[in-house]
Amino acid sequence: MPTDLLPHADLPPDAPEADRVVDEQARLVGEHIRALRRSARLTLVQLAERTGLSHPFLSQVERGHSRASMVSLEKIATALDTTQVALLAAGAPARDEPDDRRPEVLRADEGARGPFSSGEARLLVHAGPHAFEPLEWKGDDTDLGEYFEHREDEFLTVLEGDVLLDLRGQDVLRLGPGDSAYYRGGTGHRWCSADGSAFHMIVVKETPRAGAAS
Repeated sequence: MPTDLLPHADLPPDAPEADRVVDEQARLVGEHIRALRRSARLTLVQLAERTGLSHPFLSQVERGHSRASMVSLEKIATALDTTQVALLAAGAPARDEPDDRRPEVLRADEGARGPFSSGEARLLVHAGPHAFEPLEWKGDDTDLGEYFEHREDEFLTVLEGDVLLDLRGQDVLRLGPGDSAYYRGGTGHRWCSADGSAFHMIVVKETPRAGAAS
């Protein structure tokens, strides 16, 4: 199954709308994408043209019938002038008071999650404004896949496993536990397991309001 199309279990065509939703997070993310698209006065067809994703797939994402991969979220975010993390965070529980500056704690079973190939990314803060956006990445895929590219600077550090890091135009790097990398906004980047074993990383993205490069 393509990694950009991660639907609910097979359901009959006449299944009720609510039963076809992947989960509450997918529903909230889809609703947020639809709201941003309409605010930008774009049709689904126009959004499909801007992202290179199919019109039917985007329709399923907006209705919560499919969960977009992290690569697809990046493409949608770029087209809607937002960020991949902001779209992912739309499915995370927000703090009761958006301007609350008290410390926040996220438990191991909390945080909005997004799929990629044979792994998963998890947002390590609640929804809402933050000076930076930390994510946890776990996987074991050996396919580098498509490049991510966004305006924000980014930092990553490997906790477990060996990772191949491909920064567009540079030699592919092999990173192990304790190794880290920092790259500027606009740098194409992608990664995968170096040998098929599981890897575990922390990725920290700068937020646009914190001064990301245009």
